[in-house]
Amino acid sequence: MPNWTALQKEISQTQGKGDVSPHDVVRRKYLAQLQEHTGRNVIAYYSGFLTKPKIEGTDITDEDKNSFMLCVHGLDKSLGLDLFLHTPGGDVSATESLIFYLKEMFGDNIRAIVPQIAMSAGTIIACSCQSILMGTHSNLGPVDPQFSGIPAIGVIKEIEMAFNAIKSDQRASLLWNPILGRLTPSFVQQCHWAISMGKDLIRKALSEGMFKDSKLENIEDVIDMAVERLSDLSTNKTHSRHLHYKDCLDLNFNIEMLEKKESKTLQDLVLTIHHCYMISLANSAALKITENHLGRAYVKQQVQQQFMFQLPSNFGQPNPLP
Repeated sequence: MPNWTALQKEISQTQGKGDVSPHDVVRRKYLAQLQEHTGRNVIAYYSGFLTKPKIEGTDITDEDKNSFMLCVHGLDKSLGLDLFLHTPGGDVSATESLIFYLKEMFGDNIRAIVPQIAMSAGTIIACSCQSILMGTHSNLGPVDPQFSGIPAIGVIKEIEMAFNAIKSDQRASLLWNPILGRLTPSFVQQCHWAISMGKDLIRKALSEGMFKDSKLENIEDVIDMAVERLSDLSTNKTHSRHLHYKDCLDLNFNIEMLEKKESKTLQDLVLTIHHCYMISLANSAALKITENHLGRAYVKQQVQQQFMFQLPSNFGQPNPLP
């Protein structure tokens, strides 16, 4: 399979043939090849958060339900789903609803594919799947809730620190009062609720996904350990902490490695598709792309937050799947 440079050359050659969107043509060719190789449905969910940092619209929101509905329509649900995830995370409630929808459509037969990075809420989606296909370079991330970049757990810990400091020495209030004065009671309560909701959601994702049919002993203790590891800011230190495949194996996650010799073709296809999306996002106004192996795509554009619905040329004809 082609590497990054070879893919760019292939895209240029395709453009020379007069194709309207050479990036789409090349990307969809390899999506179709992956589906043919695995016999499973493929949906890729790609955010441009790396190529367009600090631009609003790259995170998980309720808008994404529309994109997945478009891509799920017409698929043979009995074939299961391979779900590419490349996302910084996003809204917890939207994530919970998206997981529910995908499980209603495909049951438990969902595998997450993380070619590079699926953070925060993206990690929760991955944990709701039966297994996660990762490479040595792939990462998941912590799931502690954030308010505009402020960690909810950090707020609570800071309040506890202030309480203990003032209790020990009243003079400490001179330092802490200006800081605590910026916190409203409702915000503190929202932090408590967000922490509770986040832990509940990752626990549910693991219990009904990754560990649903686990044969591990003391599975509840295993789940508790995973929940604490993923949500404990004092251990992770930062919300952007990268968890590698070895960290995931330590948590007893069901991890499939891309680098296995018997999966060389699968590895080539997955990485080629990943490169295709990264090149597409870097060379277009797209903020997010949700696309299936039939070439049906929902693209969120940066310019005036426009949406593009891209349908394959055979749309409306009988489903080619068996």
